Amino acid sequence: EISECLVGSEMCIRDRCSPVDFLSFYHDSPRFATRAARIFPSARAILKKTDAEEEMEHIWYWFAYSFLGYCLEKLFAAATSSSHRLRRCFVFLPLCPVYGFAMVTILLLGAEKLPGAWEQILLGMLAATAMEYAVHWGYERLFQVQFWDYSSTKCDVNGRICLPFSICWGILSMLAVRYVQPVLEGYAALLPEWAAALAVFLVTLDGILTTRVLLTTHDIDALTPRTLLRSKRRR
Repeated sequence: EISECLVGSEMCIRDRCSPVDFLSFYHDSPRFATRAARIFPSARAILKKTDAEEEMEHIWYWFAYSFLGYCLEKLFAAATSSSHRLRRCFVFLPLCPVYGFAMVTILLLGAEKLPGAWEQILLGMLAATAMEYAVHWGYERLFQVQFWDYSSTKCDVNGRICLPFSICWGILSMLAVRYVQPVLEGYAALLPEWAAALAVFLVTLDGILTTRVLLTTHDIDALTPRTLLRSKRRR
């Protein structure tokens, strides 16, 4: 079908070739590079994406999924009437980093390339659960705090992970890969490098302030600007 498209005009190529088939042909046929770039302006950028551009996009993915995770945590806290309504992981930024780390890990492991939903669910369960355990362990060791505790849930491991929430991780990650990620990819490719640098600077600054509060109070509910101001006044 690709060869038939090449016989006709540029309009024929645009109408009868799918983007996937054409990009594959373009990649294997350098002599048509100029023509392909003229017909599909984004083809060259897609095929020659640098490592720096991919890293920048993954930074945006981390921010996006961390924010979506924060929103999900707030909804869950409201629905279950949890005593921990703040659900903050930073003093200022509305981000829940475990969601960002989990989804970036799942994407790097190639979840988008898996053919079936069950494969994506299984990968999401394993990768996200491992990341959840690691993040919980890090918070507990560094700051002596626990952002979540599954001790009262059946099939838990040290209160850090449990089977019911691992299943939820799998389902949510599959839905994210299939329906959220395609939307994020389009937006992430449009954002400039300076914006990514600014975002990293802000999360680093807030991370320093968050570390200060947690090391001082060892209380996750103290992650508020008011607590930070009080600590400064005492000094």
